[in-house]
Amino acid sequence: MTKLHLVPSEQDIGKRIDTYLSEQIEGLTRSAAQGLLAQGAVFAENKALKKNYKLTGRELLEITMPELREIDLVPENIPIDIIYEDTDIIVVNKPRGLVVHPAAGNWSGTLVNALMYHCGDSLSGINGEHRPGIVHRIDKDTSGLLVVAKNDTAHQNLAAQIVTHTARREYEAIVIGCPQLEEGTIDKPIARHKSDRKKMAVMEGGRNAITHYRILKRYSGYTHMAFQLETGRTHQIRVHMASIGHPIIGDPLYGLKKDRFSAIGGQCLHAAALTLVHPRTGENMKFVAPLPPYFTDILFKLEKMQ
Repeated sequence: MTKLHLVPSEQDIGKRIDTYLSEQIEGLTRSAAQGLLAQGAVFAENKALKKNYKLTGRELLEITMPELREIDLVPENIPIDIIYEDTDIIVVNKPRGLVVHPAAGNWSGTLVNALMYHCGDSLSGINGEHRPGIVHRIDKDTSGLLVVAKNDTAHQNLAAQIVTHTARREYEAIVIGCPQLEEGTIDKPIARHKSDRKKMAVMEGGRNAITHYRILKRYSGYTHMAFQLETGRTHQIRVHMASIGHPIIGDPLYGLKKDRFSAIGGQCLHAAALTLVHPRTGENMKFVAPLPPYFTDILFKLEKMQ
């Protein structure tokens, strides 16, 4: 597969091509980019580029990407917490630590493998064979609700609801520090981090991202907060809260390296409520997932610290 990529006229001029490719192509590490360059798979003006080539701006890169290997997904008898199910949708309460869909490094043991076992062939195929039924996702170490489509019509309807905000997703988290305002909105664009492809960052020119928040309770040095997403960017709440100096506790990417709760095994973030219109009946539906034990245990400890 050949990808075409136009290098901006000013941004990134003088940067090495291997570094640039790893920043621009999702999932491509710098060593993998160097491998492509060594194979003569990256061209500009009909000339194969070397890894130490430095960008001059306005290059039209031709990148030949290796074909993805075919992976046969296998249904797995993994217990899932089903909140609601009918012939069109299934709403699940995902535990932290469970990956939503297969990808490099996680081809089995995912929510999709569990759904395939539970639903058989009754899942939407719009998102391809590796993400059947998946309309939206939450991070591996984020717990809580997501809706899965059991047919293409339901999938298209639900996806449109997310875009138009008819479907609403509400989260709860515990953050470090105490924001000044009781409620507010963070409106900052988000893009892939320039040097660390695992991370996102607030960045001029990124995709618009809007997070509404309100404080549920203040503690000594910490705050229990609620969030409503207006957009659904990767790591949105985590990035936005870190950007205002109040990262989510336990967050391995955007949080503090050392904190009282840094060893909890992931960010303390829970998708607590989901509101949508049923794609067939038009009924307004709201689903709620109670805070899981890892979350309530921290709240209990914070109460004792008061």
